[in-house]
Amino acid sequence: MIAVDLGSNTIRCIEYDGVYWGKSFEKIVRTAEALQKSNQISDQALRRIIDAIHEAKVHIDFSHQSVVAYTTAAMRLASNSQDIIDTIKTETGIVFKIITSEKEAELTLGAVRYRLNQLALEPASFLLADIGGGSTELIQHTNDSYHSISLNIGIVTLSESVFSESQLKEKIQIFKAKIRESLHLSKPVQLVLTAGTPTTMAAYLNGMDYESYDPKKINGYVLSLSDCYRVYDALLGMDETTRARYVGVGRENLIIAGILMVTAIYEVLHTEEAIIIDDGLREGIALEYYKVH
Repeated sequence: MIAVDLGSNTIRCIEYDGVYWGKSFEKIVRTAEALQKSNQISDQALRRIIDAIHEAKVHIDFSHQSVVAYTTAAMRLASNSQDIIDTIKTETGIVFKIITSEKEAELTLGAVRYRLNQLALEPASFLLADIGGGSTELIQHTNDSYHSISLNIGIVTLSESVFSESQLKEKIQIFKAKIRESLHLSKPVQLVLTAGTPTTMAAYLNGMDYESYDPKKINGYVLSLSDCYRVYDALLGMDETTRARYVGVGRENLIIAGILMVTAIYEVLHTEEAIIIDDGLREGIALEYYKVH
């Protein structure tokens, strides 16, 4: 089968047969671009999504395979999401389903637990943070139970809502306050991070750029708060062309807000380290498919 995750910034596809992971594909499509202003998915974003799906079909054989395609925060928020989904279906044959933030958290947690287990790393309790383009999912996991919170702030929506460094810092303080209000942590907890910003930082620290990215070297990597600050300073000092080499075209400016959001989580939790996991919703969709079928 092929699992497809259309997020607020990136579309990700992967093959899975219940045992082995096959080919994968990822492309920045900026689904949530201008969503803050218009409350709609733009025609430009729609075209990028459709073009990316056609590109994915060159890399992965979609014929004669079941396809499960889910989409998240941007489509949940947009007033024209059904029209967008209908157009994508007409032009590509892929039928997307909008899932709730609760379902998104459940599937992402399933993928992260799977990978932690594969790495023999799974702690009894941890906080999983998934910073997406349009929302941030915080999932408190203890033994076999979990509690998820969805905050309507992501790297795309945050970046597009600020016009100065002082505004960005103000928004980060609001983000930190929302995390404190949402979490009820009586003792220190292991932090686990997934999604593009933390994996990009880990890749940079491992000498990789966007084209040479290797998830096998990222899964289980321990990212310190001091390293986050170091990557922030390094990327901030680059021109946009150089920065794009490391973070991907379309993420040049988003990554700065993303790193500030990541460091905010460390600071609220008073933690110095986090485990980085590449697996996310895409893998969660695939794993659930074989539990059901």
